[in-house]
Amino acid sequence: MATMGTWKPDPSFYPTAKAAMEAPPERLAYVVTLNPDSGGKPDALCAVDIDPGSSDYGRVVGRLDMPNVGDELHHFGWNACSSALCPTAPHPHVERRYLIVPGLRSSRIYIVDTKPDPRQPKIVKVIEPEELARKTGYSRPHTSHCGPDAIYFSALGAPDGGGPGGIFMLDHETFDVVGAWE
Repeated sequence: MATMGTWKPDPSFYPTAKAAMEAPPERLAYVVTLNPDSGGKPDALCAVDIDPGSSDYGRVVGRLDMPNVGDELHHFGWNACSSALCPTAPHPHVERRYLIVPGLRSSRIYIVDTKPDPRQPKIVKVIEPEELARKTGYSRPHTSHCGPDAIYFSALGAPDGGGPGGIFMLDHETFDVVGAWE
C-alpha cells in the first residue's frame, strides 16, 4: 500500500480572521483593466507591486491580455481560501494559485495560473459560454466564492437573456463546470 507524504497546508490557510490579519501582507495585487467600448482590444489582468519596500511599488509589473474582445472582466477570486484549505474540508490539499476570472458580458470564464511567476500569470483553461449554458442553464457569471467542496459562482441570468440567475459550481481541481447548485 502506498503511503502519503507529509502533508502541509497551503500557507494561506488561516483558521481565524485574527490569524489572517496577523499574516504577512500581500506583495502583489491583481487588477482588471477594461476596454468598455471594445475598440478591437481585449480586457487585461495586471499585476501591481504593492510592497512599500520595492522599487516597483505602485507600478504595473505584469500584464495578461485576454484573448477575446468584449469580455467585461468582473469580480474574480482565488480558487482556494480558508474555507477550502481547512484540513477538515473535502479538498484541503488545493493550493491558492489560480484566479477564476469571469467575463460578465461574454459569459466566458478564464482560469489563470499565477505560478511559477506571479508577475506573469498565464491562462490555463477557458470555459466558453456555450459550455456554461449547457451544464448550468445560466449565463453572465458574476462573482466567484471558494468553498469547502467547490468553487461557487453567482450568475445573473439565463443564456437567452432572461432570468432568473442562480448559483453554479466548478470543481476545485479540474475547474470543470459541475452544474447548478440549486
